[in-house]
Amino acid sequence: MRVRRLLLICLFLTFTLGARASETPAEHAASVYAQQELDAAPRHANIPDYSLSPDELAKSRQLSTIRVTLHFVEEAWNILSLLILLGLGVFAWMQKVAVKRFPGSRWAQGFLFLLLYLLVDFLVSLPLDVYQQRLSLQYGLSVQSWPSWLGDTSKSLGLTWFFGGLIMMLLFYIIRKYPRRWWVVFWGFTIPLVFLIMFAVPYINHLFNHYEPLQQSNPELVTRLEQVVKKGHMDIPPERMYLMKASEKVTTLNADVEGFGSSKRVVVWDTTTRKMTPDEILFVFGHESGHYVLGHIETGLAATIMGLFLSFFFAYYFVQWAIGTFGPRWGISSQNDWAALAVLLLVFSIFGVISEPIENSFSRMDEHAADVYGQEAVHGLVADPQAVAKGAFDVLGKISYADPNPSPLYEFWTYSHPAIGRRAAFATAYDPWALGMEPKYFKKQ
Repeated sequence: MRVRRLLLICLFLTFTLGARASETPAEHAASVYAQQELDAAPRHANIPDYSLSPDELAKSRQLSTIRVTLHFVEEAWNILSLLILLGLGVFAWMQKVAVKRFPGSRWAQGFLFLLLYLLVDFLVSLPLDVYQQRLSLQYGLSVQSWPSWLGDTSKSLGLTWFFGGLIMMLLFYIIRKYPRRWWVVFWGFTIPLVFLIMFAVPYINHLFNHYEPLQQSNPELVTRLEQVVKKGHMDIPPERMYLMKASEKVTTLNADVEGFGSSKRVVVWDTTTRKMTPDEILFVFGHESGHYVLGHIETGLAATIMGLFLSFFFAYYFVQWAIGTFGPRWGISSQNDWAALAVLLLVFSIFGVISEPIENSFSRMDEHAADVYGQEAVHGLVADPQAVAKGAFDVLGKISYADPNPSPLYEFWTYSHPAIGRRAAFATAYDPWALGMEPKYFKKQ
């Protein structure tokens, strides 16, 4: 464990120092400006470049407290509930039911066992899930009806049962065939799965949301988005630009790029077209396209694959130890038992908590780079890139009641993006077109 921690710390420091070393003078100056602005203000208070009304600020503080609590409660409950279900022998009972019901068919056993687990997990997680949806409705972040919410939850369960069942059957086949090397063999099979899932995301999303061609309702916006696409040398024709009817379920905003290879497409939420100016949408899209142009998708896939390698490596040894130590108490005799799946899930839950701040640190670096790219990508396409970027962050933050100046520790541990106040302040000060400065990703025009 010490070796692993040292490895992760070294990787984190290498990427952090590398990112800082690659900062341009204009980027460094804007980062310093943003940090000084945050340092000068009390925690959870307004800052000059991102301010909420008194009512919005009060809601922001309340939501920040609730979200912090919910985040860690949910992580703890994911681990604790697995331990409780293991200790009570629930997983062993599920296995007995599946084997007794289908004694001659491992396929039927596996899918029945997984169905029982998913139903129990649904019931165990239901109080927190319901509370989070109720909270979103209370603060106006969601407008989704409860029947619609339950329908989406049911669809997720169905997809997880079918596709998760296939993956689980492959896993247990490999465990039986390669009892000591299953972790590396199965990891090899997950590599194409990662690419396949990313490719399939746009098609899966159609099961949960309604789409229409963006050209149909916003032809002028399509023309402007094409300018950013052309500037970044991206291969996304107008036929692959869509409007998502997000307003049927949420009030929050987004405009992004989904998919991989031939499934790659632009998706703009209808809430965004209603609440943002075309210039602001252009910046948000510029940010999202930056992830593709700057290679964040490829590095993210590589990091996911490496993370799975580490997870399966430690999972193998943890499963051997846990079953050897607690197996008789849990009713699990070997790693071939269906119930051993719960021990694997326990490993991934623990590993997720440990790796969370490291993963989020890398994510914030990518998101910051995409902010820089987005602001530079719209230069020459909008009158004032700084004002447009700041305006976009203002709208994004106010719609979601984002905390202007959160706790640095909470931001470090849980934020996948820099705090919205930090992003707004940076956008205000980032001016690589000033005398003596140079843009980071585009040649000075």
